[in-house]
Parts: sequence; C-alpha cells; structure tokens
Amino acid sequence: MVTGRKQAKSWATDMAVSAARTAAFDILLRVERESSYATELLHSAHYRRFSTSDHALATELVMGVLRWRSRLDEQIATASAQPLSKLDLEVLIALRLALYQLGWLDRIPPRAALHESVELVKGARKRSAAPFVNAVLRKLAATALHSPKPSGQTDLYTSADDLARAFAHPLWLVERWADQYGLNAARQICGHNQTVPSTSIRLSVPGAEAELRMAEIDLTPGSLLSSARRVRTGDITRTIVFRKGQVAIQDEASQLIAALVSSEGKGRGRDAARILDCCAAPGGKTLAIADRNPGALVAAVDLHPHRARLLQELTRTTGSGRIRIIAADACQLPFSVPFDRVLADVPCSGTGTLARNPEIKWKLSPGDLRDLQSRQRAILDSALAQVAAGGRLIYSTCSLEKEENEDTVEQAVVSNRSFRVLDCRSELERLKKSGDLTWPDPTSLTCGPYLRTIPGIHPCDGFFAAILERS
Repeated sequence: MVTGRKQAKSWATDMAVSAARTAAFDILLRVERESSYATELLHSAHYRRFSTSDHALATELVMGVLRWRSRLDEQIATASAQPLSKLDLEVLIALRLALYQLGWLDRIPPRAALHESVELVKGARKRSAAPFVNAVLRKLAATALHSPKPSGQTDLYTSADDLARAFAHPLWLVERWADQYGLNAARQICGHNQTVPSTSIRLSVPGAEAELRMAEIDLTPGSLLSSARRVRTGDITRTIVFRKGQVAIQDEASQLIAALVSSEGKGRGRDAARILDCCAAPGGKTLAIADRNPGALVAAVDLHPHRARLLQELTRTTGSGRIRIIAADACQLPFSVPFDRVLADVPCSGTGTLARNPEIKWKLSPGDLRDLQSRQRAILDSALAQVAAGGRLIYSTCSLEKEENEDTVEQAVVSNRSFRVLDCRSELERLKKSGDLTWPDPTSLTCGPYLRTIPGIHPCDGFFAAILERS
C-alpha cells in the first residue's frame, strides 16, 4: 500500500497543488490513520526544506482543520448528498481543507481553495470522487458561511451543549469541565483551545536573550517565571542559540513544574543531591531541572530506547553532562539507591494542551481516562519507592481530568502511608520570594494543596502537580 507521504511526493509536482496544501493533506491523513501528532509531523525533517511562508500556511491549515473539525463537518453535511460516514477519508479531508479556507481564512482566493482540493482528491487516487467534491464545495461557496468565531457574549452559552457546538469540542469533555470548573471556566478553556497559543521559551545561559534579539527575535517577559520569555515575532528554531540548546521552547506551566523540583535533599549538600525524572522524554523538564541544579546528579528514565537515544543526543548538544539517561519501564525502576527528589511527570490525556494538540479531543474517549489512570497509578507507586527518607516526589500531568490528578494522588497516599501531601502554596511562595516566580498571586495557581493551571484563565497550558513528602 502506498502511504500518503509517498503519494504526496509523486503527484505534488505533476499537479497544480501548492506544497503547503499537499503537506496539510498528507499530515491530516496521517493524524487520522496513524494516530500521529500534527505538531511532531509539522516539525519533522520532511518539512524542514519548506519556506517560512509555506510552513506557516501548512501549519495554519492543519491546526485550523483539527481545531474546528466538528464545525466543518456540520457545514459539509448540509451540502453533501451522502452521509459523511460513507465518504472516503481522503475526500472528507479535502472537503475540510477547502471549507476551512473558504470560511475561516480571509486571504485565500476561493477558486484556489476549491481547485486544489479537487486536485488533491484526484492525486489521492480518488478521481471518481472529484465531481462530487467540486459540487459540494461550489454549493458551500455559494452559501453565506456562518462566522466561525464564537461570540464573546457569555450569556449566549447557557449549557455545555452550546459550548461544545460553538467551540467545536466533544460534548462529553465540555460537560466534564463545566461540572468540575463551572460553565464560565469551561467557556474560557474552550475559547483558549481554539486560539494559536503563544510560544514560550526558557533561557538556560546568560547572553542567550541578547543573541536572540540580535537575530531579530522580538521577546516579551514571561507571565509566570523570570527565566521565561514569550516570542512575539520571529522564528526561534532558525537561530544559532536554539540549535545549540541555549534556549528551549517550553510552556511556562511546564517550566513551573521543573521549578518545583528542588535539589536540596534532607541530610545532603546541594552538590550531592540525587534527582530522578521517571518519564523524561522529550527532555524539556529534565534539562530545566539540570540547569536549576548544576551540582545534582539527574537520572532520566524513558520507556522507549529510541526516545532515550534522542534525549541522550539532546544532552550532548546542551552540554548537560550530569544527566544519566536510562531506557527502562517507570513501573519497574532499576535503582537501588534512593533519590532526594523524584519527578513523575506521567503520560496523560493531554487535555490541558488542546490549543497545541487539537487532535487529542477527537481521539480521546472516556474509557481512555480509566486506562491512563491505571498506568499513572503504577508509575506513581513505583516512583514513590525511589524516594529517600525526607525526600519529595512531584507528581504532574498536563491533564484537566480529576481521575488523572487528585484521584490518582489520593489513592496512592492511602496505599503509601509514609507519604503526605504538602501544600503547593508554600513552595510557590518560596519561588516568589526568590524571584523565580513573577506571577502576582501564587494562591490563584492552586486548588486545595495542588498546583492547578487552567488554559484560558492562566496564561499557559493546563497542568496539575502534587508534592508528596516521605517521613
């Protein structure tokens, strides 16, 4: 069977289809068929040859279609004589791409959007469907498309169903958020998820910021941390300091998790501290921890050998020589000497990152949360066994879901009586006092004893963290 990527290579040059639209079509097919992540594909080596403008358009098309998929399908259904469930995936994706350009983007000529989507279908060996695609798109183009952007009037959304439809989210997710956080907070979460999130970076060496500004990267201060900056304009990935690992793209909430991992273990000097990162890849938090604790030995574990190798290469690039990389299952950690600090940043649903990873909301099901919780609990129990007396474990996720967060922690503490949950507010106040945390109200970042950031309410992704201390 010929893959979408190979098809794209073979017919992109033969037909009048732009490189950006061909790439978007290919990536959306792979997201659906292979459960790939769009962001990873967009930043893969295959698309590095793209010009800045082509890459920007491909990104806009991919992420826009994924963000607004249910709204797109709703409109396509009104113009299609066939149920969407009966359409070939290639046909449906071509229709989504064209409709997104017609209704969501102002600078795309309608003729180009329509013509190239028909050509994409032909190139995907669905030539017989080309007249159907052409007819559906002409019908949609002739219809006054509703404004895709939901209104800012909060009183228009009186139920989770209103929010789910207006903001293109699965109803079951919105109902959960409305129940846990309230309808207004659910609206803010949904609204944030439909926007392009800002790019945050972590400065790891003195002078990096000055070099970025010389490279015409326009930066503003971070909202949470003094070591963070926001990229206003410019492509940071094309800079020398980025390639050297002297700055890292990392959301501020993720940076805050790393800041909670202190190196000062009980009865040990700072230089002797031992820190364990149980689920380390892709390595952002690992490197942040190592930078904050230059005298500590950091053990970084990942289940997959290829990801461990990538992390090893990353540490070589950044010169982080005190990081030891181990390929192992976090449920069966291979250590005999305990650690002063342990980070269990466990695999999760990722519902706090839907602005960056919109495909998650279409892949996830309620049953997945139960499966994830089982895995998270196994990792947490294993990680707790590695904590030294007087040491601490930081448990974290980028999920908004209670099963993966409070429930998992509270179950673990019941089964591990030598641990107690510390109030995150005290650690946030410590970071505030030291100047690391610049957010004016640390308490607003907490829910009970836990760290809790909510996208749309806080200027970052949605993260959860708990601090567990061993007696």
